[in-house]
Amino acid sequence: MAIGSGLGAQLGIAPESTYGTYVAPTKFIEFTKEGLQLKKTTAQSAGIAAGRLLPLSSRRVVTQRQASGSIDLEVTTKAMGLLLQALMGTSVTPVQQETTTAYLQTHTLADVAGKSLTIQKGVPLTTGVVTRKNFLGCKVVSGEFSCGVGEMLTASFEIDAKDVEETSVLAAASYPTMAPFHFTQMAVKTGTYSSEAARNGIRKASVKIERPQDVERFYAGASGLKAEPITNDQVKITGSLEMDYVDTILDDLHTSDAATSLVLEFLGATIEDTYAETFRITLPAVRFDEAPPVVDGFGIIKPTLSFTGLFDGTNQPRIEYISTDTTL
Repeated sequence: MAIGSGLGAQLGIAPESTYGTYVAPTKFIEFTKEGLQLKKTTAQSAGIAAGRLLPLSSRRVVTQRQASGSIDLEVTTKAMGLLLQALMGTSVTPVQQETTTAYLQTHTLADVAGKSLTIQKGVPLTTGVVTRKNFLGCKVVSGEFSCGVGEMLTASFEIDAKDVEETSVLAAASYPTMAPFHFTQMAVKTGTYSSEAARNGIRKASVKIERPQDVERFYAGASGLKAEPITNDQVKITGSLEMDYVDTILDDLHTSDAATSLVLEFLGATIEDTYAETFRITLPAVRFDEAPPVVDGFGIIKPTLSFTGLFDGTNQPRIEYISTDTTL
């Protein structure tokens, strides 16, 4: 029996080969909060019959089923690959670094067609029995990463799903030994692409990647379930940097509206030789939208600089992840 509270909950994930077809979970993620839930559309018959004061229960029908919600978690040194692949779109195979136990995943921005997940949620009853809800055809529609002074690197993934079923067996959860990335390991760099330099004074950084998709593809003959969402708009990348006003480098970029490459990097423990546990977001071109260094009291000036990620014409945004994971 599990603990009859959130302490006994679990989330398992697996990549699907066919959109919306259940695959038993192969990875289990440690999460801080989730909001996945079934959404059904119903229609009620409204026929008039002499003396009938209430609609007939037998004439209520379910016309559509789908699901959505979010998963919040700490970004860890293992088990992040499947979510990153579903967000970024590239089919990734971890690449061994020389002869070490370090493996590099490079998640470059691409179309997300065919990138869906089964997500199994285990929800405990107070009795300790864990109920299962299997979310099928899960597409990641956005991912946001954030870290500030004294904080862990956190991520929030917004999910759209085709359906929910509760018949497949609850998988036994297991977790690898891993650690969270955190502020002590963080560096923010800007400058010319591939030769960016670390910036001083940064107190918090966040990056959000949105993958717009048509999630309303409901057609006749599909039992009220949607077809796989299709990308229907350009990718949106936004973010912000909170800093002490130690220099004008970023402020000057706002004033001139010049582009710069931006790197958000976390380096953890050494795996082997020169290879460390790594989480790195590279945005080859960003432009700052707002950077107001306003004086609102006696203290240090603390501007928040918001930016938009754009295409530099050559290099796509990417997320690099070095861990000991040999598979996603």
